[in-house]
Amino acid sequence: MKNRDLYLNQLIKFKDKSLIKVITGLRRSGKSTLLSLYENHLIASGVENKHIIRMNFESFEFDEITTYRELHAYIKERITDKNIKHYILLDEVQQVYSWEKVINSFLVDANVDIYITGSNAYLLSSELSTLLSGRFVEIKMQPLSFKEYLNFIESDEKSNLSEHFNQYLKYGGLPTTIELLDNPDTIGTFLEGIYNTVLMKDVIERNGVRDAALLENILKFIAANIGNITSTKKIADYLTSSGRKTTSDTIDNYLKMLESAYIIYKANRYDLKGKMYLKTLEKYYIVDIGIRNKLIGLRDTDYGHILENIIYLELLRRGYDVAIGKIGSLEVDFVATKANEKIYYQVSATITDEITRKRELKSLESISDNYPKYILTMDQIIFNDYSGIKVINIIDFLLE
Repeated sequence: MKNRDLYLNQLIKFKDKSLIKVITGLRRSGKSTLLSLYENHLIASGVENKHIIRMNFESFEFDEITTYRELHAYIKERITDKNIKHYILLDEVQQVYSWEKVINSFLVDANVDIYITGSNAYLLSSELSTLLSGRFVEIKMQPLSFKEYLNFIESDEKSNLSEHFNQYLKYGGLPTTIELLDNPDTIGTFLEGIYNTVLMKDVIERNGVRDAALLENILKFIAANIGNITSTKKIADYLTSSGRKTTSDTIDNYLKMLESAYIIYKANRYDLKGKMYLKTLEKYYIVDIGIRNKLIGLRDTDYGHILENIIYLELLRRGYDVAIGKIGSLEVDFVATKANEKIYYQVSATITDEITRKRELKSLESISDNYPKYILTMDQIIFNDYSGIKVINIIDFLLE
């Protein structure tokens, strides 16, 4: 079992704090493994097995626990000593009806530390947020970063980096794909299975979607247009012209469902002059490039946008809020902010061409503040500073 230190350290940091630790993310991105890693950490730090209550509601073992009363009875029976802290680890808990009543009850009445996972943002719906009233912390889990990917394949980072990176761009970062690399023909089947499960269980069933074909067409449009400015009207017009008549409101609802299942992410535009978020013309990115490639195939013309998608997810992993920067008629790929920190990024496959280089520099040069500005590129860097704008190789950036 490989470590996911980025997320494990977050759990350790919140250990024994009176907050529910909520681990969210796409199915098969590693949430159950993370709970197992944390369980091992608890045991290694002296917690006895009998004081750890671990339940996975995708396991047949807990198939008969379907209501909050049954869940409450099961956990209560296993809290053997009220003076000793018990650790409750619940996987895919949203499968139990009204589970949040149990969580709230034990948080109030028992000496426990609670950890839950879920594959849908409805886990943290407004109803639950109200019930728990700020007494939870969300740990947003993603598929493997490129740095984690190299660790999983046990690669010497200095050898075959380009080959591994191309493999990562092709198959994505879901942990199971690593086990299938010896037989790459099986990866597509695996990715299709994940995609179908997420679409069926976390979107269609959860939301009672009536038009599954329309939902899939919307997702394929997003997959084909990652990194492009888009809008609900643009998608609706495209689908209508393809013979699927629909409305902007329907598109908007379906996009929210896909976001809630952690399949897609929306990056809003931020007006750097007006210092305000714009309500239209956002960009969308997909959670895993492997799933995206399975949906629509891999084309040379997509290379720059795929790199942009990889960088967007990496900035999220590093804890940044990420927006698209607008400055007049120009665009900055990413404005990454957290606390008192702000960084601007342009992403370009190459800037060896002078026209491309001038275009990428122009957007950053138009920003009048003194926050750091970077161009990320696949070029092997010789000149890495253009009047204070730093240039970094994308692989080097991902391995920082």
